[in-house]
Amino acid sequence: MALPKLVVGITQGDSNGIGYEVIIKSLADERILDSFTPVIYGSSKLLGFYRKTIHNIGPMDVNVISSAADARPKKINLVNCLPDSIYAEPGQSTPESAKNAISALQAAVKDLKDGQIDVLVTAPINKRAMNAEGFSNTGHTEFLQKEFGVDDVTMIMVSDRIRIGVVTGHIPLRDVPGSLTQEAILGKLRIMKDSLERDFGVLDPKIAVLGLNPHCGDGGLLGDEEQRIILPAVQAAQAEGIQAFGPYSPDGFFGLGNYSRFDATLAMYHDQGLAPFKALAFADGVNYTAGLPIVRTSPDHGTAYDMAGRDEADPRSMMSAIYTAIDIFRKRLQYDTLQENKLK
Repeated sequence: MALPKLVVGITQGDSNGIGYEVIIKSLADERILDSFTPVIYGSSKLLGFYRKTIHNIGPMDVNVISSAADARPKKINLVNCLPDSIYAEPGQSTPESAKNAISALQAAVKDLKDGQIDVLVTAPINKRAMNAEGFSNTGHTEFLQKEFGVDDVTMIMVSDRIRIGVVTGHIPLRDVPGSLTQEAILGKLRIMKDSLERDFGVLDPKIAVLGLNPHCGDGGLLGDEEQRIILPAVQAAQAEGIQAFGPYSPDGFFGLGNYSRFDATLAMYHDQGLAPFKALAFADGVNYTAGLPIVRTSPDHGTAYDMAGRDEADPRSMMSAIYTAIDIFRKRLQYDTLQENKLK
């Protein structure tokens, strides 16, 4: 049975970063349009500008539309949702580029809610600049959590080699210890288990849990969060039937390659998880938001202003984000169909 061709919404992100470049390079081969129908949210003017900065790709047939409902298969579709007065300033963080990133995201989320697109792939944004323009979220993850009315989500970094989730996300490091609770860790483990089963097709997944302190606190000498919070959370998860193990000391865990023995790893804070992930899988890593009723992915890099407009950006992470979103959407359909059949 032929798989349905999905409509993939792609937001431009910060218009002065490398978002347009990685999008253009990802869609440059016409054969990719046999797999899905792309809908870019942004500006045809900006797309044209950045297209001229990229060498060694052929002409692009872009269908400019006012709504994703008008998207055509076998075409690169672009919803013009930004002012005609827009212009590019590659490498610069500006109020205009932040406002445009917000507008593109809001337009895409509206179409996602209305069923006009099947999945959402977001290009990188400048969080600080967007907050200065009234965004009032620390990132895509928190914005989408509020938009879709869910109590909790988990950022999971995904590649063929490794999957890493985090308990605390975009918060200052000094606030991490006070934000760790048994229930917070247990909640993330529940989301990860459900996501691994439904979104990735992993039956009864094994999840490693990292400690917070060096050497997992060294028996309380270097901190007691492992004994007081993390281990009880692991034990509570096990009592619920979740295959959680740990806590493990992060240095040896990654240094010895122990992550390969598990289906996923839960880190206590952002950089504890993302630093090893990017060292192992930066070129094709994907940021996935687990726990949402919709599928959203993103490349694992930022705006990279220093590369913008110079034809230096690597599109592999964006390409991986697109195909990961498609794979997750299809696995969800398969999983949900199986669950429905079990109830009959």
